[in-house]
Amino acid sequence: MFRKHLKKCTLSFFIATLAFISIAALSARAQTKAPLTHETMWMMKRVGAPVPSPDGKWVVFSLVDPAYDEKDQVSDLWIVPTDRSARPRRLTFSKSGESGVAWSPDSRQIAFSAKREGDEVSQVYVLNVADGGEAVRVTSLSTGARSPQWRPDGKALLFTSTVYPGAADDDANKKIAAQRKAQKYRVRVYEKFPIRNWDKWLEDTQSHLFIQDAQPGAKAKDLLAGTKLVNERGFGGRTTDSGDELDAVWTPEGDAVVFVASTNKDAAAYANTTMSLFKVSANGGEPVRLTTSGDSFSRPAFRPDGKALYAVLNVDTNNKVYNLDRLAKISATSGGPPEILTAKFDRSVGSFSFTPDSKRIYLTAEEAGNEKVFTMPADGGEVTLAMDTTRGVYTSLKIPPKASSTMLIANWESAINPPEVFRLNLETKTQEPLTSFNAEQVAKVDWQPLRHFWFTSKAGKRIHNMIALPPNFDENKKYPLLVVMHGGPHSMWRDNWGLRWNYFMLSRPGYVVLLTNYSGSTGFGEAFAQSIQGDPFKGPANEINEGADEAIRLYPFIDGSRQAAAGASYGGHLANWMQATETRYKALISHAGLINLESQWGTSDIIYSREVNNGGPVWEQGPVWREQNPIRLAKNFRTPILLSVGENDFRVPLNQTLENWSVLQRLRIPSRLIVWPDENHWILKGENSRYWYQEVYAWLKKYLDEPQTSTKY
Repeated sequence: MFRKHLKKCTLSFFIATLAFISIAALSARAQTKAPLTHETMWMMKRVGAPVPSPDGKWVVFSLVDPAYDEKDQVSDLWIVPTDRSARPRRLTFSKSGESGVAWSPDSRQIAFSAKREGDEVSQVYVLNVADGGEAVRVTSLSTGARSPQWRPDGKALLFTSTVYPGAADDDANKKIAAQRKAQKYRVRVYEKFPIRNWDKWLEDTQSHLFIQDAQPGAKAKDLLAGTKLVNERGFGGRTTDSGDELDAVWTPEGDAVVFVASTNKDAAAYANTTMSLFKVSANGGEPVRLTTSGDSFSRPAFRPDGKALYAVLNVDTNNKVYNLDRLAKISATSGGPPEILTAKFDRSVGSFSFTPDSKRIYLTAEEAGNEKVFTMPADGGEVTLAMDTTRGVYTSLKIPPKASSTMLIANWESAINPPEVFRLNLETKTQEPLTSFNAEQVAKVDWQPLRHFWFTSKAGKRIHNMIALPPNFDENKKYPLLVVMHGGPHSMWRDNWGLRWNYFMLSRPGYVVLLTNYSGSTGFGEAFAQSIQGDPFKGPANEINEGADEAIRLYPFIDGSRQAAAGASYGGHLANWMQATETRYKALISHAGLINLESQWGTSDIIYSREVNNGGPVWEQGPVWREQNPIRLAKNFRTPILLSVGENDFRVPLNQTLENWSVLQRLRIPSRLIVWPDENHWILKGENSRYWYQEVYAWLKKYLDEPQTSTKY
């Protein structure tokens, strides 16, 4: 009995000792965690969108190995098996990077665009993944090649090139290029709007579609050269940050190509421009318009059985400042009115993909700070939740079209997890990582998941919010509140990873960061996003301020006597509006923010959408132009403010910040101006980013009176 008791005591002591050791170990591990530094944030590996092989056995993705000096940065393609039987391995070894990856139908080869040694412009390369070896350059156009797509039989490639108008072939493009290079003058001449996009002056070149046999040295055929379509004054592709895209896809038979294009881009100064679906024979000829409505279409895709064509539709004819992206089905033979499949789904469709049997569609959509996975019948029906998440966002969803069963591959990320590639298990509602490049670094950082809360505004709207907590967080301490306002306005604070306004870099000095999804935000339905029309600043600002009040009420650890506000782009506009209307904030930060609605309208690269939002053209001087224009309220300016702007920003041009600076100096308000000669709308370069965070810390410390923190950023 004594021995049994002794044994029991010994076992209890052993268990207690183990528990003590475990707690001590956990405590020690907790103490080894450190606040997020700029270097840790910047040097996280950057995992790109997954591209699964048609048979579902492999996933290719890009991986950027970052560096502070751009010339030291490396970007390559990697591959990983979807059954997780092996670790990811590197496929390419070139510093310049690759883009537009596409698998051959037999899952043996990939095509991609890259600018390699000896290339003056990017060309299409083909790499045999199954047999190994080096990538082989297939195209040799003087105007370059991008966005390759394999013909369904795997014997030819479709791709895009940017050419000179009127050039019938590559020899003609070379001749025009040589003539322009020989000119002794340099000038830009325009006869139509727009003339700029984000940070680039627009040229008179056009995006065209080419077909070429998938063999080196084969002749490429321009499918659009000489057509009436490209001679339209308003012809152009879908505008992206990097140029026009045509979103081209092969028909299932491989005898034609479906693509998107506009014929009224020249009307951008006075009307919404629309993108239509077109179809052109693989042998060339005049493209046939498939959609005739005034709505815009993008991202066409055929389902695996080839029996239906789908595209994302956005209404452009209702004079609203925002409309949902909806999924539509269109006849690929006769065109005609589209069948809108997600008409009753009050969310914008993100990425979408079809099951191998063509019976269902899976799609992603924003939902209150997250992006979730939904599903619906391929021929229409109720959209239901397939993969819920209370943390993070799913993006770049793909389903291998020839896999033996439905397999979902996607990126997943959160505010404390940089993007990685995952396989989603629909039965268990779990996700299995195919990559984990950043897991070790993530585990070392002292951070917590974002906290969510809602409140009802004085105007009766339900408003969603998130907060990010500082490192070494203690519920019993008091922390200043940093209110950060998102841009857009048609975007959403998301539980996602970011470099430019990283929540935990902002909270690092010891602040609680508040993220309010004000009216105009996406992810809360079409009406909520549209409700900012005619009320660009006053209503959203009221909600942001009420969000701060609610956060202070809910969380005793927030010190309501020390508040600051910051934002970029539309968030910068709101920071300047707070300057004109609020005294609660001890300091403000405005990056790329407008101060003058009128001069912003006249100098930005886009103007008509601003007119729609403000209730008419500027010369009519409607209420918004007069009553919600920060510069007209400059007599109320009081708050110290840090201004920042990139010289190459054409969306919110430099003049806006200079006007603001002039007003602040005239009124002798404490202010500081940072101008980035080599940045555009965003601060993208590593050392510039590091300096910007240091400036933010110093500015907030000065006015929120926080103790000095570590100088290693």
